[in-house]
Amino acid sequence: MIEFINSEFHFFILCLTTLFTLINPIGIAPVLLVMTERFSKQDRINIAKTGSLIAFLTLIIFSILGSVIFNFFGITIEAFQIMGGILFFRSGLKMLDAKLSRSRTTPTEQEESQESDDIAISPIGIPLIAGPGAITASMLLSSQTPQLYSYATLVVSILLVLSIVYLILRSGNIILRALGYTGMRIIQRLMGLILMVIAVQFIIDGVLTVVEPIINNSSL
Repeated sequence: MIEFINSEFHFFILCLTTLFTLINPIGIAPVLLVMTERFSKQDRINIAKTGSLIAFLTLIIFSILGSVIFNFFGITIEAFQIMGGILFFRSGLKMLDAKLSRSRTTPTEQEESQESDDIAISPIGIPLIAGPGAITASMLLSSQTPQLYSYATLVVSILLVLSIVYLILRSGNIILRALGYTGMRIIQRLMGLILMVIAVQFIIDGVLTVVEPIINNSSL
């Protein structure tokens, strides 16, 4: 029983740290402020809420469809672990540069979105919050949940992370004033370092799963 609790707790922490660092709410808070500066405070709160909800639904859908996509294209979990690890490492390396990007979309897309009523859906919900990295992570983590209770742990993790993201985004002005851009860069560097460590572990796990049977067979 204790071993089961420890295993689920470890997986819960892995889900939290992976998703939180990939979504990087500290880094996207200034982007949201820039994109919603013409809106009222209440509108910005509503946009943050709707965007977080859309991101939550997106990650849940992709986590459910993960196994279907793997089977359809004949992709092994090990291959996806290695690819995901490389993608996460690259994202972490960029975060170490601590450059608070102004947007993840083109200027044209941003202008068109700001003139419409669905800015909370795109680009805020997708791809600002639920970007390629977070979507890949939800699929990869889902592949490590053979039991229903493990998948429930993943869902709770996604819900908790997106709740934290929402609170950070709605308090963007306060956080920006308190930390300043220098403080936000420091936090972003730390999250980048954590993400790179997680990425290396994903790659190691994927490689070991492939190599161990080969080594065992050759030693017989």
